Amino acid sequence: MTVSNQALETGADQYFDIQLQAGMFTIQRCSQCDNSIFYPRMICPHCGSDDLYWYEPSGKGTVYSTTIVRNKPEKGGDYNVALIDLAEGPRMMSRVDDMAPGEVKIGLAVSARIKQTEEGALLVFVPAGEQA
Repeated sequence: MTVSNQALETGADQYFDIQLQAGMFTIQRCSQCDNSIFYPRMICPHCGSDDLYWYEPSGKGTVYSTTIVRNKPEKGGDYNVALIDLAEGPRMMSRVDDMAPGEVKIGLAVSARIKQTEEGALLVFVPAGEQA
């Protein structure tokens, strides 16, 4: 599927969010250079082609970097912010759930999950069980 009509009408970032709210994690791939792309764009940052299509990645990744954001308990407490290298190549910012923020380590194997929140769907990662 090349860039969909809806993506052309709404913009790639909004199309990504629409897909996420529908329960689907999708990223783009360039038909010309075969690189996977995140964050959503209308033109490939690698070769300049506009022949992009959306697909569902494996959801597997590895923590590249992590930090703890300190928050008061009444505001939800501490949480982590992590850079995740997807198996398909792109790096994205998210967080790792299902473990204490201080336990998230560089090299941790993770899997993507779509979490429903009061504000809508959110892409997070959970431990996959072993170090990469």
